[in-house]
Amino acid sequence: MELPYTESERLILRSLTINDAEELFQFRTRNAEFFKPWSPTYPKDYFNPDYHRKNLIQIESDAMKGLLVQFGAYLKTDPKRMIGSIVFSNIIMGPFKSCYLGYRTDKDQLNKGYATEAIIAGGKYMFKEKKLHRIEANIIPRNIASVKAIEKAGFIYEGISKKYLNINGVWEDHLHYVLLNSEIE
Repeated sequence: MELPYTESERLILRSLTINDAEELFQFRTRNAEFFKPWSPTYPKDYFNPDYHRKNLIQIESDAMKGLLVQFGAYLKTDPKRMIGSIVFSNIIMGPFKSCYLGYRTDKDQLNKGYATEAIIAGGKYMFKEKKLHRIEANIIPRNIASVKAIEKAGFIYEGISKKYLNINGVWEDHLHYVLLNSEIE
């Protein structure tokens, strides 16, 4: 099976494998405090490299089943250091052909347009290669940078999802956005 891969003007988006466990660990832990306001409570073993290795094993298993695609985002000028991640999860085929989008950008790479660029490139990949009809994203309203990135990527606001996800022990409302395949063709 060929691993998902795509590029944009400045980025390489490639599937993560077990060989990327250390890089994923470094990316997530160096940004842990930055990601914390937007993340579920971290498991007690989150700061152990083995947690991330096991997580990648689960990701690979889910990818093989067609349930998700997760990319690490790398600058073309520095293809060994992960600066972001983007995941298309809960892929449902049949008449639905939809998934959820999640993404993160390294705290040291903000305000450079990388999140929007990765979202656009990843979305095009999912529409073309996976034949999806719809990609959905849900964002905490106070996460202004994420709202800007998703809107710049062409997603349309559909409404609010009340108490949608448990973030750090609190059920948070989320803004619901969608991108349809027909909108980028």
